Amino acid sequence: MTFDPNRIDQSKADLARTIREMRRRANRTQVWLARRCNISQTKLSNIETGRVTPNLIDVDLILRALQAPPEVVAEVTSLTRLANTEWQSKRSSWRRGLDKRQQELAGLEASARRLQYFLPSMVTGLLATPEYIAASLTHCPVDTAGTVARKLARQAVLCDSTKQFTFLLTEQAARWSIVPATMMAAQLDRLVSLSHLPNVRIGVLPLGTQLSRGPMNTFTIYDERLTTAETFTGRIVFLDPRDVSEYIDLFALFERHALFDDAAREQLTEWAAQHPR
Repeated sequence: MTFDPNRIDQSKADLARTIREMRRRANRTQVWLARRCNISQTKLSNIETGRVTPNLIDVDLILRALQAPPEVVAEVTSLTRLANTEWQSKRSSWRRGLDKRQQELAGLEASARRLQYFLPSMVTGLLATPEYIAASLTHCPVDTAGTVARKLARQAVLCDSTKQFTFLLTEQAARWSIVPATMMAAQLDRLVSLSHLPNVRIGVLPLGTQLSRGPMNTFTIYDERLTTAETFTGRIVFLDPRDVSEYIDLFALFERHALFDDAAREQLTEWAAQHPR
């Protein structure tokens, strides 16, 4: 399906009707589906009536919860691409409230079994200390204390033994000092501690590692179905299997050159020691 601006309004109505009919055919209530997708029943009701246009992540969670067959997934994804751009700007996230973003991420993390994070510039919230998280929010017009609390609550997912996490950090990401030196040492110590969890792998790519591809942006891969890529002003969601596959291959390239286990812990400890306590 090609992108035609004149069809956007119609595609929104078609998408709402399709999601509503899918749920009814599956003999599921709005309450059941909303809980499975980690969204409110009010939001789901608004999606089904066309008052709210779901983004690609919302739709992916709905399709998975309803166990939609491949041909339906293709149809609904195409409708979503017309009804909603794949671009999610940070300004829109701020307007909605970052608590909505945290709910969305929690839904993705809950539905995935294998999660891969490439971090070329900063430590991600799942691995961060409270002080590091608070410092990373200084440019955001949000309730800092509330957002820090929600990000810390999400870290509990790391203890879910049914999931496998791999985090790849460049030296830049591990050492970029957004907090004072003593707090950076504590952040690096936390990475060492989390690396001992049996279902968490933390790899580092020191400067000087020879690689044929540059670390252009942060990205996260959820199983083999979805990838998100971050920029300064927003994020892009990729659902096309070809795009997701390319990111999987790129992650594998970086992973082959990274230090893991004791080698990674020794490197992180060395970096931490360079910060005065």
